[in-house]
Amino acid sequence: MSETEATEAMTLVLERLRPDHAPALLAFERENRAFFAASVPDRGDAYFERFAERHAALLAEEEIGTIRFHVLVAGDGEIVGRFNLVDIADGSAVLGYRVAEKATGRGVATAAVRELCVRAREEYGLSRLTAATTLGNAASRAVLARVGFGAVGGVTLDGDQPGIAYELDLGGSLGRERFGTSS
Repeated sequence: MSETEATEAMTLVLERLRPDHAPALLAFERENRAFFAASVPDRGDAYFERFAERHAALLAEEEIGTIRFHVLVAGDGEIVGRFNLVDIADGSAVLGYRVAEKATGRGVATAAVRELCVRAREEYGLSRLTAATTLGNAASRAVLARVGFGAVGGVTLDGDQPGIAYELDLGGSLGRERFGTSS
C-alpha cells in the first residue's frame, strides 16, 4: 500500500491532548518540521530539545481553561494533525492548526476544523472563533473558507508576514444550521 493509500485508509479521531500523546506528537513535529516551516515560522531547536517540559506545561495550562489542545490521531496512534483553541475568553477563542504533509489535500483539516467548531460551541460554550493565516498559505485559507470563516481584514503575522484575519460566528441559528447542533 502506498503512503497516499495508507493515509486515505486511516481512521482519524480528534482527541483532547493527553500526556501519553507526547511521543507521537514529538514525532509528528519532527517529521513535518521542514514542511511546516515553508508556511509558518519554524519552532526552533529549543522547542524540540525541551519538548517534554513544554508538553507538560501546556497540559497544566489547559487546566486553567484558557486553551484547549487537540490532536488528530490515526488508528495506529500516529498523530497527523494538531488543532488548538487558545486565548479562550468571553465566549471566543483563536483557532490554530497544522496537518502532516502526507495528510494534506484529502479534507482532513476541513473535517477536523468543522468537528472542533462543534466542540467549541457545544462543549466549551464558545460563540466566536478567530483565525489568521499568511497570504502564502492558500491551503489554510481554503480550509477556513470551506468551514465558513469570513475574512475580516489584513494582519501582519510574526513581525513581518502579511496575512488575513478570519472570524466565525458559532452562535445563533447560523451556528446551529452550519454545524448541525441543537442548542
